[in-house]
Amino acid sequence: MRRGTFRDETVDYAAVGATQAADLMQYPPERSIPAEQSIRVGSGAERFRATSEALLAWSAQRGAGLRLSDVRPAAGPMYSGVNFDDEGNPVGPSRTEADQRYDTDGTPLVAAGTTVQVHGRIGGAKADAELRVIFVIEEPRRVGFALGTVGGSVVSGEESFVAEWRRDDEVWFTVRAFDAPVALMYRVFGGLVRRRRRALTTGYLRAISPMFATSG
Repeated sequence: MRRGTFRDETVDYAAVGATQAADLMQYPPERSIPAEQSIRVGSGAERFRATSEALLAWSAQRGAGLRLSDVRPAAGPMYSGVNFDDEGNPVGPSRTEADQRYDTDGTPLVAAGTTVQVHGRIGGAKADAELRVIFVIEEPRRVGFALGTVGGSVVSGEESFVAEWRRDDEVWFTVRAFDAPVALMYRVFGGLVRRRRRALTTGYLRAISPMFATSG
């Protein structure tokens, strides 16, 4: 498995890339609240391709009701980081991608190192933030990326969005995240962090799979 990580000290948290840790839910970064949810979005190669393209075109964020602005690709060649095996050991050198890709409306597609401003409210909670693409995964059966907070958010942390075409032919979409409260209200009332995360994750899942419905 290839896992590329863009390490940049401008993000406002230390555990860069931790949404890929197998034990995230058991051992989240200090002061952070972890979250993970998956949904089956269909089956087959075409569904995987369509889901992957939607993810890399920011469809999860836009479909959740967030507005994107100031999407800025990384300066110079895009850095995809070091390759790792399933145990987290480095197995390959870094690589670069010279060509930035764009959506049909001219918006840069997701790429490692890209920064973006997001604006909006989800479930009554503020979702404004400056975010950076921490890593991008593009494998034959697994595509996705992670966003890390740079500033301007009521929490700090990371969220990942991954589509996987499994060996049984099913396609699944998974959102994983960890959030540490920053704003005073969120530091005092930890339940607000969980409520905000649930609303965001529900929005992302619905955006990728319109038939998604919460269990209540």
